[in-house]
Amino acid sequence: MFKKLKEKLGNWAKKISKEKEKVEETELEKPKKQVKEKKPKKLKEAPMKFNAGAQKFEPDLEAMQKEAKEVEQAEEKEEIKPEKKGIFKKIKYSVSKIKISEKDFEIYSEELEMLLLENNVALEVAEKMIQELKYRIVGKELLKKEVESEIREALKEIIEEILVEPFDIIKKIKESKDPYVILFCGVNGTGKTTTIAKVAQHLKDNKLSVVLAAGDTFRAASIEQIKTHAEKLDLKVIAHDYGSDPAAVGFDAIKYAKKNKIACVLIDTAGRMHTSKNLLKEIEKIARVCKPDTKIFVGESITGNDVIEQIKSFDWEIGIDGIVLTKADIDEKGGTALSVGYITKKPILYLGTGQEYDKIEPFDKKKFIEKLGL
Repeated sequence: MFKKLKEKLGNWAKKISKEKEKVEETELEKPKKQVKEKKPKKLKEAPMKFNAGAQKFEPDLEAMQKEAKEVEQAEEKEEIKPEKKGIFKKIKYSVSKIKISEKDFEIYSEELEMLLLENNVALEVAEKMIQELKYRIVGKELLKKEVESEIREALKEIIEEILVEPFDIIKKIKESKDPYVILFCGVNGTGKTTTIAKVAQHLKDNKLSVVLAAGDTFRAASIEQIKTHAEKLDLKVIAHDYGSDPAAVGFDAIKYAKKNKIACVLIDTAGRMHTSKNLLKEIEKIARVCKPDTKIFVGESITGNDVIEQIKSFDWEIGIDGIVLTKADIDEKGGTALSVGYITKKPILYLGTGQEYDKIEPFDKKKFIEKLGL
C-alpha cells in the first residue's frame, strides 16, 4: 500500500549515507593536506679538535657520532608511521556512525508529507507522524548500513502507536448477562446493512445467538434488504412499517432478545449525511432509548479524508466506540485507517474485504502494517 513511501525512504536513507560519506572522506583527507612535508634535520658543522701529534685540527669523530645519535632520537619521537595511521583510519571509517541532522531531515520531510497525503493520510496525522519521526531519528547515531532500516522501523512503531488496539467484541458479548446491544451508524452507501449481516455471521460462527433490528425506516427497500440477509443467515428480524420511529424498533428488538435469551442485538439505522443535524439528532435519540453497549461507525476505507469529517460528526453526536472499514480489499493506500484511528482515538474492529458474508476480518495492527509493505 505504501510502496512509493517505502521507495522514498530507501532513496532518502541512501542519499543521506552518501552525503555523510563524502563529508567523512573530506575530513579524513584534511590531515594529509595540513601536514607540511618534514625536511630531514641537518647535522651542525662538524666539530673539530687539535691533534697535537700531527700539529693540526681534525674532525672530532666522537662528537659527531654523539650528535648524529641525538638527531636520530629526535626524529623517532616526531615520526608518525604511515602504515599504522592508515590502518587506524580504515577501521574507524568502516565502523563509523552517522547522525541525521535537522537540515538532512527538513530537505525530505516536505516530500514525505506529500506521499503520506497521497496515501489518504489526513494532513494533521501526516504532520504528527513527521514530527514524531523527526524526534526519533534526528541527532541519533546510526550505523551507515542501518540508516534505511532504522527509519523504516521508527515509522512502523509510530503507525503502531497511532492505531488503537481493538477490543475483543466476542469476549464482551459472552461476558454480558443481558443481551449485548450494538448500534451501527454511518453515511449513505458505505455498505452498513451488508456489514451488519457479516458481523451477524461472524457472531454465529462463534456460537452466539443474534437478532436483527430494521432501524432504517427511511430508505426505500431497506427493510426488505435486511430481511433478505436475515433469511439467508436464518436469523430473526424485528421490523416496523416505513416511517415509524427507529428507536421503537430497536427497543422492541431488545425486548425480544431478553424474552428469548438471545445473546446479541444488531441495530441497523438509516444512512445519513454528517452535515444533516436533524438526522444526527434522530440517531442520538436511538442511542438514548436503546442504550447500546457498543456504537460502531461504518465507513469506506477508500473514501480518504472525507471519512474524517464524517466520523467526527457521529462521534460528537453519539460517542462511537469502534469502527468498521469496508472495501479494504480494494484499498491500495491504507491511510484512512491511520487517520480515523488517530482522529477518534477509537479502535478499528473489523475490515470488510468482499461481498460474501465471510469477507470480514477482525482488525490486526501487525498484519495491517505488514500489508502497508514497510
